[in-house]
Amino acid sequence: MKPAARSEGASRREFLKMLGGGLLVVLVSRDALASPALGARLTEGPAPGRPQMPENVSAWLHIDQNGDVTVFTGKVEFGQGIRTSLAQEVAEELRVPMSSIRLVMGDTLLTPFDMGTFGSRSTPQMGTQLRKVAATARERLVALAAERWHVDAGRLTTADGRVTDPQTHKSARYGDLTAGRTITADVKDDVALTPAAHWTIAGTSAPRVGARDLVTGRHQYTSDMRVPDMLYAKILRPESIGATLAPLDSSAAESMPGVAVTRDGDFVGVTAPSPVVAAKALGALRATWTPAPGPSPSSRDIYDYLRRTPAPEAGPGHEGGPTEPFERGNAAGALASARHRLTQSYTVAYIAHVPLEPRAALAQYAHGRDGDRLTVWTGTQRPFAVRDQVAQAVGMPNDRVRVIVPDTGSGYGGKHTGEAAVEAARLAKRLGKPVKLVWTREEEFRWAYFRPAGVIDVDAGVDADGAITAWTFDNYNSGPAAIRPPYPIANQRVTFHPSVSPLRQGSYRALAATANHFARESHVSELAHMVDMDPVAFRLKNIDDPRLHDVVQKAADTFGWPGTNHQPGHGIGVACGFEKGGYVATCAEVSVDRGSGDVRIVRAVTAFDCGAIVNPDGLRNQISGALVQGVGGALFEAIDFDHGVIRNAHLADYRVPRFSDAPAIDVVLVDRPDEPSMGAGEAPIMALAPAVAAAIFEATGVRLRSLPMAPSGIKLAAASGAGSS
Repeated sequence: MKPAARSEGASRREFLKMLGGGLLVVLVSRDALASPALGARLTEGPAPGRPQMPENVSAWLHIDQNGDVTVFTGKVEFGQGIRTSLAQEVAEELRVPMSSIRLVMGDTLLTPFDMGTFGSRSTPQMGTQLRKVAATARERLVALAAERWHVDAGRLTTADGRVTDPQTHKSARYGDLTAGRTITADVKDDVALTPAAHWTIAGTSAPRVGARDLVTGRHQYTSDMRVPDMLYAKILRPESIGATLAPLDSSAAESMPGVAVTRDGDFVGVTAPSPVVAAKALGALRATWTPAPGPSPSSRDIYDYLRRTPAPEAGPGHEGGPTEPFERGNAAGALASARHRLTQSYTVAYIAHVPLEPRAALAQYAHGRDGDRLTVWTGTQRPFAVRDQVAQAVGMPNDRVRVIVPDTGSGYGGKHTGEAAVEAARLAKRLGKPVKLVWTREEEFRWAYFRPAGVIDVDAGVDADGAITAWTFDNYNSGPAAIRPPYPIANQRVTFHPSVSPLRQGSYRALAATANHFARESHVSELAHMVDMDPVAFRLKNIDDPRLHDVVQKAADTFGWPGTNHQPGHGIGVACGFEKGGYVATCAEVSVDRGSGDVRIVRAVTAFDCGAIVNPDGLRNQISGALVQGVGGALFEAIDFDHGVIRNAHLADYRVPRFSDAPAIDVVLVDRPDEPSMGAGEAPIMALAPAVAAAIFEATGVRLRSLPMAPSGIKLAAASGAGSS
């Protein structure tokens, strides 16, 4: 596959001219944009108000006279492999080799509007859209050949970038059919797509596009970029969350050669010719801060605080959505009459995203005869939203601001916003020079947003035969994602209660699905133990979805459940779930050192079904990565804070999974060619923590109900009281 085309200074019209002579341009018609179905695919997800579509509808695909294919999408590549799988889907429908395709991604000047890269939506929505684009283009090319050869289009075939007439053996390259003229076609919403069972490019383990550049260092991340006359920036941060700036003495910094200090209210930035001088200038500032008024909870009392401080409505970090409870049957009555009843509470801590690449931005301001323009390179999951943020911050129209997202070193839901982009843009516009800003790891810990903390109360009833008869589930603060159980419980009430968070919070891989699965699946394991049933058999009895049933059975079979001859101090556990089209089941084995209380996840088997698989190797990598990341949240990751100060804001104090923490991983891919392809970036992480919790209980008899479960090991003497049973 060709590298992404890029022209930093070109307008879209100029960029299209650069692509070559004759073009096949596939557009979305204005009538199609008006349809609710396509509108939903383009806007992708909830937004405050109706997203505004571009006045001039953007092109999705171009085929030039050489047969090279350029595809445009507002999605971005953050290491999840979507550049590769989208190219596979286009190549499949267009009948061209992947080597002829280049993707332009996440560029607000060149690509169609897109709500953002989140929610595991890229494969089911953008993949489907680009397949329709490519299939429409293929049909138009066949029609062009039929017109040229005066034959019926139905007898022509396409392969390897050519249209062929099997009867006459005439053949023409796509580029030959488009040479010398511009041809347009509207995307057909009902165009026939290739069934997954017949895929030859999609459905295979294509190598990751750009892998060589990534491992050799040739790829330019935002933090690697340089432009002439560029300045380096540092931002003055408050001493605590919500503090306001009072007096500021910047004289020492301003006396340094080449240093400029910019202040606008509480925003203070320093710029210098080198990052070393910028850091020295920042250290020379003398600032006085006024702490935020009001109570300030700590990580020690956060769960009581979340219970007693309800938010008036769901806001940022709560994924939006209704807060009205879901109710079915008579949960209260069924609980009262249940043969067995269990009530427990579960908690999850705030955790940090810890992206491989901290936030970074390069902003370049230009004043020309046609007006001012601002270009910002940054790693964000929502380039169009960040464009709007930047435009508002610097007082420029949206169409004068361009955001470009180079392939970025991870986000995990943590880069929906554009803090670094806004800060760099404010300084670049003020100084009239390019400004680069790269956050430190400490800034990431202190000033990025966190996965929400939460407390979850579960009350359930079960019959003697193991059927769950009643269920209530109350989630405070962590969010409503995957909050409803996948089990067909006749009597249930499920409620999300938004809380006022003392820390900035937002999306994290799988949103609240991890917290809700931890509480739900841990409770299900406790119910199975209460009625003395095997936890796999208990789940299979209570599942009526055949696909969920299948992944549980496959995970258990591959794991060898329940096995025999367990070593002393070892235990096994299982958990399952469904979210965003993905069915997951994980079996885990842990070992616990009875002397130190240290916990180690020995192995994990995950079975996963997300419909028709586009790239098996890429999917396996996604699942394995989710499991390794999930180790941290399950065992030891947690933000420690007090009075608005993050107290473990360094990797020396905040432990993320290391190589030694990674278990032996076995991934079972369940391919469903008869089902739509769904995303896989989130659901695989959900089942690890509750499976580990159950395994720890089997190994020790200690029931842990708080994430992280073993930040400093397990106190095995604590066989009673909160967090154990």
